[in-house]
Amino acid sequence: MNWKQELRQSVTDVERLSERLPIDKERREVLARVAEMYPMRIPEYYLSLIDPSDPDDPIARMCVPSEYELGEDGAFDTSGEGENTKLSGLQHKYAQTAMLLSTSRCAMYCRHCFRRRMVGLSEEETIRQFEPMAQYIAQHTEITNVLISGGDALLNSNAVIAHFLRVLGEIDHVRLIRFGTRLPVVLPQRISEDPELLTLLGNYTRKKQINIVTQFNHPRELTHESRRAVRRLLAHRMVVSNQTVLLKGVNDSPETLTELMAGLCSCGVVPYYVFQCRPVRGVVDQFQVPLVRGSEIVEQARSAMNGQEKRFRYVMSHVTGKIEILGSLPQGRMLFKYHQAKNAADQNRIFAQQASPQQLWLDEISPLAL
Repeated sequence: MNWKQELRQSVTDVERLSERLPIDKERREVLARVAEMYPMRIPEYYLSLIDPSDPDDPIARMCVPSEYELGEDGAFDTSGEGENTKLSGLQHKYAQTAMLLSTSRCAMYCRHCFRRRMVGLSEEETIRQFEPMAQYIAQHTEITNVLISGGDALLNSNAVIAHFLRVLGEIDHVRLIRFGTRLPVVLPQRISEDPELLTLLGNYTRKKQINIVTQFNHPRELTHESRRAVRRLLAHRMVVSNQTVLLKGVNDSPETLTELMAGLCSCGVVPYYVFQCRPVRGVVDQFQVPLVRGSEIVEQARSAMNGQEKRFRYVMSHVTGKIEILGSLPQGRMLFKYHQAKNAADQNRIFAQQASPQQLWLDEISPLAL
């Protein structure tokens, strides 16, 4: 079965899911309501990674709907994506980086997704919207790298991906093109069994460096199949980096985080970020780890890692910028630093905030530096 067939045969309804996992009738009814609000899609490959005998299985937690998703807490746009949208599908929050939302299709709908509000675009709509995006990028010479995201950027057809690369490759000031994708994790066959895609990416990276940014969250996702997909990307001159999300019940222990980073480095993936889970509606009640606890987990994990494994930054994608969480201070304060900032005055700014043991996010940020 090729990757397109596997994608078509993904589990998309709770009744079919209950044939594979122990879900009683009462809970099936609740989860069906959740799936009506927030669609479910689980490829057979990823479903096979779940241990059905474990009610707290971390893989299931990331892909199986939960009654927690019916919660009213949180917001749909927690990092200001709406206000940073310059054209439909194009965001420009940081001077040097443009982000294209090329599709809202995913091979799997992760239950911790922060873009669950998005509505799907057809391939024709994607291409039609891309031309004005490319014009905007060409006119803004401060943009040196473009992130093609989604949805999942590598679920676009090879023809659409080639069009993106052909147009962006002609813009001199764009030095780097990144693809945001979880396919190496949830459907690695798309990469390892599609030589046309690999050849396409490999040919274009001779002109402009292409990076693949993926999201492994748990060591069990580093399977033989996913490692093979990574190796093939590396063999075609791609740089592969990873953005982990710190998720309660998935990787919120120093041991799990250490094992994950060691596994990533062992197969050539660069640890890039560990993200504080965003307070998204339907996510906040299930996945967020308090900031103080998250910092403790990260620091304990780092103490067991070698230098290559601990290269990542622990950050939150805040409405004001990407903020690095540096650690705890005496008297209940925490130390932060702007890794990237929306406003020039905040660039590289270090600041301290009070943080209660159960605090999950920064709402108001003090304008006073240390």
